Amino acid sequence: MTRVFLADDEIVIREGIRSSFPWSETEYQLVGEAPDGEMALSMIRDTKPDILITDIRMPFMDGLELCRAVRRLMPWIGVVILSGYDEFEYARQAIQLGVREYLLKPITAQELRQALDRISAQLKAEQEARLQSALTARTEGSSLFLKEKLLSTVYSEDAAESDAPHVLEQLRALGVSLSAARYAVVDAAFDPRERGLDALRELAENSGGKAHVTGSRTGGRTLILGDSDPDVEERAYDFAASAATELERIGCRDIRLSIGETVAAPSQILRSMKSAAHIRHVLGDHAGARPQIVGVRDFADAGTVSAVTARAKLYMNEHFSDPGLMLRDVARAVGMSESRFSTVFAQESGKTFTEYLTGLRLSRAMALLAQTDMKTARIAQEAGYNDAHYFSHLFKKTLGLTPGEYRAQNQNTPV
Repeated sequence: MTRVFLADDEIVIREGIRSSFPWSETEYQLVGEAPDGEMALSMIRDTKPDILITDIRMPFMDGLELCRAVRRLMPWIGVVILSGYDEFEYARQAIQLGVREYLLKPITAQELRQALDRISAQLKAEQEARLQSALTARTEGSSLFLKEKLLSTVYSEDAAESDAPHVLEQLRALGVSLSAARYAVVDAAFDPRERGLDALRELAENSGGKAHVTGSRTGGRTLILGDSDPDVEERAYDFAASAATELERIGCRDIRLSIGETVAAPSQILRSMKSAAHIRHVLGDHAGARPQIVGVRDFADAGTVSAVTARAKLYMNEHFSDPGLMLRDVARAVGMSESRFSTVFAQESGKTFTEYLTGLRLSRAMALLAQTDMKTARIAQEAGYNDAHYFSHLFKKTLGLTPGEYRAQNQNTPV
């Protein structure tokens, strides 16, 4: 299935796309929606869509700002821009941001289907081209082999600090710049190795030069470049989360990803790699069926990670009825970056932030439906949803019953 996310502040537009498009009859799955870019970005981290449909004009963070953020953190997502404003400047900026389609409102289900089909075909063609390129590079011994060989020297015990400038110069000659303020290494183990390594290469290829992959004995290493400590941490966790999803999707097993410490110079990259490799080695003793992602700070604070998750759940229990509650708010409340919190919370609780929040809200709605005569629109508000139609859609999608049907079966039943 091709996963689609929708961001638009107009309830009637979201309702129209949600209800008029034949989702169940196509390869497309609507995995989430949001009324503004800020909320959308938080949910996109959880839902990991292949395609984003976004309006231009939205409060808090508009569509172009959302596109910039997505391009920086998850550049592999294909984007469709919706706009009621036929202005060249919007189209020009959208093209510069790599937007695939620019559609004017109102749109029909047929127009949207055609746009999604075009983007889906483009993404698949590009994926096949990258995989073929990687295969050709391996079999013919091209610049990719030389690039990865040079990159691997920054992880070598035998390399001296004085070698770093020479290696960087050789990489620049190949069109690879490792110039950055901060670096971190994501060490990954998986099986089968070559299939998974190609997947990592493809993700890195879409990173805009912020991620560089080399093979390792157990899988692959990815060097993440960033502008600051928070920036490189966000990028590392986002890359690791996307890698885990993709590796699992293509059938890899025993997936373990570890994130090393942040360092400030190419000559220190070996230190980041060692810390990541140590964590990954320890994870090997506790390998589970699901992919594991652990960062060096989470590993160092292993005794407090559950406490962090407990504090996050308490905060969400106290604030879930606020329709503006976002992952960012909870991450800030427990003192973590958004990407790090998203990863830690999902692994500790077994649910993503969005899944856990939805569960809290629907549990509250179920209790109100069973124990009160409140109207559905009021119950939606009490549960944290401004859009009663979306609440009803989500309720039925999750529970298999409309709110009215649930009430009829459970009226006055303790929940």
